[in-house]
Amino acid sequence: MKQLINPSNNVNGRFVARRLFVLLYDAGAAILAWCGAFWLRFNLVIPDDVFPHMLSIGVWVVVIQTTIFWSFGLYRGIWRYASLHDLKRIIGAVAIAGLSLALIILLFRAQQQIPRSVLIIDPILLLLAMCGSRLAYRTWREYRQFGVMHKQGEPVLVLGAGDAAITLAKELARSESWRVVGFLDDSSEKVGRLVHGIKVVGRIEDASAWAKKLEVKQAIIAMPTASKEVRRHAVNICTQANLTAFTVPRLGDLISGAVTISQVRKVGVEDLLGRDAVTLDNDGLHELITDQVVLVTGAGGSIGSELCRQIASYSPSVLVFLELNEFALYSIEQEFREKFSNVQIQCVVGDVKNRARVDQVMKHFAPSLVFHAAAYKHVPLMEEENAWEAIQNNVRGTYVLASSAVANRVKKFVLISTDKAVNPTNVMGASKRLAEMVCQGLQATSSTRFAMVRFGNVLGSTGSVIPKFQEQIERGGPVTVTHPDIIRYFMSIPEAAQLVLQAGCMSVGGEIFVLDMGEPVKIVDLARDMIRLSGFSEDEIKIEFSGLRPGEKLFEELLADDEHTLQTPHPKLRVAKARAVDQHWLVEVVKWMTQQDVIEDAQVRRDLKRWVPEYSTPFKPKLKDVSMTVNAE
Repeated sequence: MKQLINPSNNVNGRFVARRLFVLLYDAGAAILAWCGAFWLRFNLVIPDDVFPHMLSIGVWVVVIQTTIFWSFGLYRGIWRYASLHDLKRIIGAVAIAGLSLALIILLFRAQQQIPRSVLIIDPILLLLAMCGSRLAYRTWREYRQFGVMHKQGEPVLVLGAGDAAITLAKELARSESWRVVGFLDDSSEKVGRLVHGIKVVGRIEDASAWAKKLEVKQAIIAMPTASKEVRRHAVNICTQANLTAFTVPRLGDLISGAVTISQVRKVGVEDLLGRDAVTLDNDGLHELITDQVVLVTGAGGSIGSELCRQIASYSPSVLVFLELNEFALYSIEQEFREKFSNVQIQCVVGDVKNRARVDQVMKHFAPSLVFHAAAYKHVPLMEEENAWEAIQNNVRGTYVLASSAVANRVKKFVLISTDKAVNPTNVMGASKRLAEMVCQGLQATSSTRFAMVRFGNVLGSTGSVIPKFQEQIERGGPVTVTHPDIIRYFMSIPEAAQLVLQAGCMSVGGEIFVLDMGEPVKIVDLARDMIRLSGFSEDEIKIEFSGLRPGEKLFEELLADDEHTLQTPHPKLRVAKARAVDQHWLVEVVKWMTQQDVIEDAQVRRDLKRWVPEYSTPFKPKLKDVSMTVNAE
């Protein structure tokens, strides 16, 4: 009884019935095409002596043709989704059927009863009947489903008329929300032509005029492979034309299949700061990660969680999340349960400063690869009242974890560092440089291979200026920038995580990898972009300068003065060769940071100058000559 009422049986039954119906339809089309060929051959009047031959041979014609059609798999498709691929298969099947029919008639010497022209006319008529019916059915279904809504969709201009734009137009033809009314493209050859039935009305520079003429308020930038300069230019044109700018997904997401091109979204600041896709050594990463136990500290943070996502794609045997923040650990666990259910994960609450807990985790899971992303990163917070805690978490925590990794024979240990570790002017940066040096010291006497990876700010990370600017814009301003000349390097979180993995793959032990951060960005320009993308002008949302915060400097460096870099096989990674660390230095540093007393901030800064000679107090430019608003500059 259960078998009889199984819903899947009903679905299969309907599918078989539809296939049978299509087969019968094609058989009927074959009969009509055969008779129609004779009818046309004899000028619309079939002679009486030819008629019997037409019918007797026609039976075999239908049997031969439908058999060939079945063998070509013409009845596995769905008419409502008929495409060029389906038409190619029909053309191939009809051609084979026509040649087979001609050969059989020749072998059986029936050519005297069957005019040769019939053998040419028949497949033409049959092809028209089979292809035409499928396209007509698809057109009817799409019109019935999308026709009325298509007319009601919001009119939109598409910037770009390349492959991405064409694919977008096809997918948006079914959309309830959008109606493409024209393309804009800078290629003079395309202007005036039709693309998927829609005209390329003009150049991208003419967006303002066409927006008014076509009464359009929104535009989609369909150029996923364009450079950030081209995208920025397109966004500026949309802003000047009072168009809300949307964009298609990034090329990397399209290639991976994570999204489709019709999943348009508003242009974000990451699109204007966009960088080329990262090319990874997938074979090397599979060798490093696949079927291995991998431990990630700070797994609930912005960098740590993205590392976990990237690692998951290489199928580790177990992925261990080590996180002190219970809610952050819960969040990443829930995400993996839903999106990465095929990956075995272990969620461990723990503090990297707790040697007993760290040793327990190391012995229990025996990881072969450790990524250390847990750290305090906020410069002003670590500068005053929390300097010793920055040392404890960033340096002592690194030493505890790294030395435990050595004791438990971990193959590779990757430390996530920062550009603020170069010529540091704040406690946070100095603590990360000290953490690098601790790993360098441990490398000298261990088989564990250590790699340190430096990079700048990541878009959307915890503590980034971008969420802060977004909140200020939502409140109506002002947007506060510390100094008009302050600049920073930016990259996306996925790119940073990918390059960290690549550095871990390439490491042979003791290197400090420096990521190619691209061109630095002035923070005030970033603020202007975000204001503009939010649909406001600088008159509506003002920018104010608040002065540099404790420990903050105008620009970050990626290399210290006494360092030099070496090229690597990867274009976005270089190796900084820093000075060596001797074992006596390491012993003294460990004694200092493991003492029981809580050291005052001023003393911490004095001690740091002894351990990190390049550490210095920053020069703080004054704002007395700088206007407090951009409008008054």
